[in-house]
Amino acid sequence: MIQSTKLALISAILFSLSVLSGCAVVDDIKNMFTDDSTQTVSTPDTIAMDALDKFNHGQYTSALEIFTEIRERYPFSRYSLMAELKSADCHYHLKHYSEAITLYEDFERNHPTNEAIPYVLFQIGMCHYNKIDTIDRDPGSAINAEAAFARLLRVHPDSPYTTEARARIRAARDFLANHEMYVATFYIKTRKYKQSAARLEYLLDTYPDSTIVPEANTLLGLLQAGTPPKSTWRDWIPEIGLPDWSVFESFGVAPSSATE
Repeated sequence: MIQSTKLALISAILFSLSVLSGCAVVDDIKNMFTDDSTQTVSTPDTIAMDALDKFNHGQYTSALEIFTEIRERYPFSRYSLMAELKSADCHYHLKHYSEAITLYEDFERNHPTNEAIPYVLFQIGMCHYNKIDTIDRDPGSAINAEAAFARLLRVHPDSPYTTEARARIRAARDFLANHEMYVATFYIKTRKYKQSAARLEYLLDTYPDSTIVPEANTLLGLLQAGTPPKSTWRDWIPEIGLPDWSVFESFGVAPSSATE
């Protein structure tokens, strides 16, 4: 059982390192399979295995501490590269999205040709996406998420993350359209009909494929006819939460802004 556990951990670390730094690392740690020593030695190998074990078991805080130790104690080892990326992943799983974005961006800047870059760009988008609040709040995170996913599609159009990135772009854009609808209805509440019409026109021009378009067209028509709705302004507010991105998976074509 002990040997099986050890083999599983070694397999995990081999996979992570092969993605980040190539297959040469396999030869460097093959001796782990036949090491019969019962003495625990603190080496980059054993520390990295401990960190991955904790990460794979969802112990992200403990794993982050060890990955940080690897980066500080062994900055020039092949494990430091893995520790950089996994530190960002730990922050992501801990929902420390701002910290994760910083580390992912550092990784991209330090290793621009690494094979993990498509994943890094996708994760940056996911950090922004997960920071999206309700439509009555600052839509900046939705804007940043759309931009990040669009960049991934532009730079790596054939990555394994393409389909989901496109779907999340559509969800983020739908959220932004709903935000514009929220602002437009607020202007109606305050009897600022010209401002409301302007926001609705912007919504229709910018997000013509959003799910809120029929309601926006109806409301704009009433304003242009000089007959603003007599119902309470709340009746015009759409759902304030972020739509389920998976709803947009069936759309095979990304929005034009994602491919330009």
